[in-house]
Formats: sequence, structure tokens, C-alpha cells
Amino acid sequence: MKRRTFLTGAFAGTAALALGVNLYVPTSSTAADDIHHRVLFSVFIPIFLDGSLPEVANHREMAINRTLDAISQSITHLPQAQQDELMELLDLLEGRFGLLLLSGSMTPLLGREPQQLIDMLEFWRYNFLDMLKTAYSGLRELIMASYYACPEHWGNLRYAKPTFLVSNAN
Repeated sequence: MKRRTFLTGAFAGTAALALGVNLYVPTSSTAADDIHHRVLFSVFIPIFLDGSLPEVANHREMAINRTLDAISQSITHLPQAQQDELMELLDLLEGRFGLLLLSGSMTPLLGREPQQLIDMLEFWRYNFLDMLKTAYSGLRELIMASYYACPEHWGNLRYAKPTFLVSNAN
């Protein structure tokens, strides 16, 4: 075997292995994936809920954590096809190559300034590709619905739970 043939074969094998590892997506969701997704959603929550979150740091953190729990619960109620699409989007956003394709930058979302995230989301919102519009509206609706599903956040909407269904014990 010639040295050139050996080096070419080794390079091709390494490239194929690296591509396979990057493209492999496990079918089952683990607790580690949920933690990564929580981190990803915690980046988007302050952007989508700007002005709705409390200003006090402790209350803000509690509202974000409560919303993250509601998001996890909401995802379990989505149809399987939508869950798969959402997980695919989240996996792309967590990987460098997917992030490059979706946002034009390899900088992790955690390392970006809020204005950079707003610009990225606005680009998605008004893009000519329906895929990016769907990604924007899906993330927005999931976060907004999960936040306002919690009764403690209804005051921001000036909404009160209907009382005509509650029987009076008087």
C-alpha cells in the first residue's frame, strides 16, 4: 500500500466518522437534553417576555423557572410530530453548524447580547423562508402560552379567574 493511498483513506474515514457523529441524533430524550433545552429556553424567555417579567431579581428568576417548568409540561402535550420538529430545532440551535445555518453566526446563544438575539429573531420573523417564520412563531407561542398558563401571571393581563363556576358555601 502506498503512503498516499493510506493517508487519503485515513482522511476520508476520519471525515466520514466526524460527519456521522455530528449528524447522529438520539431518538430518546434524556434528562441531560432537558437541561440543555432549559438553558436554551432561558435565553429566549427574557427576549420574548420583555416587560412582562418582574424587575426584582429573585422574582424574575422564580418566574423564569416557573415558565421553564410550564414549557416542559407544554411540550409533553404537543402532538408527536410537533414535538419532533421542536426537538430538531432545539438540537440545531445547540449545535455550532445548525446555529451557523439558522443565525449566520457560530457564537453560542448564551454568549450573545440581547440585541443580537432580538435581531436574530426579527430576521426569522420576517424571513422569506417559511421554515424560519415557523421556528419564530413556534418558539414565541410556546414561551408566551407557557408563561401565561401560570395563574400568578394573569394579573399582568388584568384577567381574573371566573367565579361563577365556584359554588358559594354561604
